[in-house]
Amino acid sequence: GVFMYNHLQQKVRNAEALAQKYKQQQDALSAQLQVVYEHRSRLERSLQKERGEHKKTKEDFLVYKLEAQEALNKEKQDSMNRYGALSSQHKILKNQHEDVKKQLLDLQLQHNSLKLEHRKTLESHSQKYAQLQQEKDSEVTNLQDTVFKLREESKLLRKAHQEVHSQLLSAQ
Repeated sequence: GVFMYNHLQQKVRNAEALAQKYKQQQDALSAQLQVVYEHRSRLERSLQKERGEHKKTKEDFLVYKLEAQEALNKEKQDSMNRYGALSSQHKILKNQHEDVKKQLLDLQLQHNSLKLEHRKTLESHSQKYAQLQQEKDSEVTNLQDTVFKLREESKLLRKAHQEVHSQLLSAQ
């Protein structure tokens, strides 16, 4: 009975030692589990914080994107307005350029016509001048001939006059 009692007491001590060992292991695991829970809690808080920041960043980005889109649309509209204004101004200038080109062509044609008319008038005047010069030369020659003939006639008349005068003197 004593042997059995000792044996059972030995088993109880072994069981108590094993229970003590398991209790220490349980305490260690409990402590580790507590650390893991705390770490998990910190991670969850950090994750919540990150999610909040991510949400805020996402909202800020959406606001920024919306503002950028509005600014881009406004800039695009301004550019389209400027393009329209420049396009209409270009059309006006192009039409003015065409008008000026047409006027230039008309003026060139008019200039050429006037130049031709001037050349014809100049030739006509040159011909008239040459004809008048020729007529003047001819008239001068005729007048010189007439003067020469009249001088000859005057000489003859003087001679005749002297002869008549000398005949009168002789007759007296």
